[in-house]
Amino acid sequence: MNSEQYTDTAGRAVLETIRAYGVTAIFGIPGTHNLELYRPLADLGIRAVTNRHEQGSGYGADGWAQQTGLPGVVITTSGPGLQNAMSAIGTAFCESRPLIVLSPGVPLGAEFADVGTLHETKDATAMVGAIAEWSRRVTSAAEAVDAVHDAFALFRTGRPRPVHIEIPLDVLEAPAGVPAEARRPRPVPARASGDPQALAVAARLLVGAKTPVIVAGGGAVDAAHEVTVVAERLGAPVLTTLNGKGVVDERHPLALGSNLRLAAARAVAEDADVLLVVGSKLGEAELWAPRLEARGSVIRIDISPAQRDKNLAATVGIAGDAAAVLEALLAALPAETRPPRELTAERAAIAAEMRETAPETVALAEIIAGALPDDAIVAGDSSQIVYMALGSVLASAHPHSLLYTPTYATLGYGLPAAIGARVAQTEHPVVTVIGDGALMFCVNELVTAIEQRLDLTIVCIDNGGYAEIRQNELDRGMTPIGVDLVQPDWAALATAFGATGRRVENRDDIASSIRAAIADGGVQLVHLPQNAL
Repeated sequence: MNSEQYTDTAGRAVLETIRAYGVTAIFGIPGTHNLELYRPLADLGIRAVTNRHEQGSGYGADGWAQQTGLPGVVITTSGPGLQNAMSAIGTAFCESRPLIVLSPGVPLGAEFADVGTLHETKDATAMVGAIAEWSRRVTSAAEAVDAVHDAFALFRTGRPRPVHIEIPLDVLEAPAGVPAEARRPRPVPARASGDPQALAVAARLLVGAKTPVIVAGGGAVDAAHEVTVVAERLGAPVLTTLNGKGVVDERHPLALGSNLRLAAARAVAEDADVLLVVGSKLGEAELWAPRLEARGSVIRIDISPAQRDKNLAATVGIAGDAAAVLEALLAALPAETRPPRELTAERAAIAAEMRETAPETVALAEIIAGALPDDAIVAGDSSQIVYMALGSVLASAHPHSLLYTPTYATLGYGLPAAIGARVAQTEHPVVTVIGDGALMFCVNELVTAIEQRLDLTIVCIDNGGYAEIRQNELDRGMTPIGVDLVQPDWAALATAFGATGRRVENRDDIASSIRAAIADGGVQLVHLPQNAL
């Protein structure tokens, strides 16, 4: 292609629009068909992070999004590149994360041709549409730009979930013909503050409540201040899902942490005479139980009206932005603050159950958590150390301090998500805590972190393979199969990538090794062989 002739392609129009909304980094891998999406990046001041697999691109974009409040953006090539990103798209859907995936497609008129062109895919838009919020194959640059605006509108006014824009190759490479004003951000719609009548009923219930409890989910992360003020006004304990972790500072006297997987924590919510649920579908994967049983009245606040009765029927359902609805609710509550509820017994019961469930894992998690700076951003993976312990042990002061995927629970999330978080900011140290099985899913991203010159510490907990699945097999009377894995020399492998590898074999050296790794900077891998500690 003649670069002088095509200085303003559809690819540029799309990326210029995305940049106008504030996005400064994209994740992806250049390919034969997507180069016109890459051409304008440097000129627009957008950092290109080249992952070593498009799944890592999706998870990197997710980590970046959680630190910036903007959607993550992934550029894939057609066919296999897009398909490689599908796990990340599924994750973003299940965890309600804002993600824009851009991919080229076959030229207009060549749909379903089945003639053996490079990366030919039967129906890429339908493929992604099966798991994304929406997937669109556009027919012009103007349509592509409109799709970008629609995506940002969704993220601001609806439940944030992944979207996919497929741009046919002939459209992508052609002159855009989209005026500059059409590429500018559109006005932000007013935040929906809920139905006044429903708010009034909710306020009456809360005023009359003697033992109110709040459950905050991922939909409440932008309403941390409002949730905290409501809790203080009511003297109400706050439990969060893992996606809502840190909505209320977990060192706050009313915070009971992200412990809904524990029966002792669920009992606090179930015994409430009024349960206020903010931004959560109360899914089984978060609860580790079929459902939350409420004995009192239930108030549910959610951006999506479809959530009103999902998994737990609401006495009062209020559709709207969590922060705006809670602001309106506060205006209807008495101004005086109730004394905080005494929670010593509840905390003791939660802590006892946590330690009884996985004593060795919890003890190790406590050592790791104690070695981390208070302001660290921790990326977890679907590893026992995280979901059995660290998710509860780690005290998060703010939302998005723990990056995790409790519902989709994919392996290979932690390292690329940490990379994305580090690309997004340099103020807070970033650490990923990940099992050996999960790390092997994404070990190739070590070189991405090296290439991006990041300060990033990986703490690898090596329990010899897929330990929980091994136990599942034993519980079914099976002889373990496929779960005891050959391990590399993790420290040497990290060093071969250009990182610094550290093997820790003495329990007393765990904390000091992690602290040293963070202090030394660069890409560091701290290998903790669990059986040797």
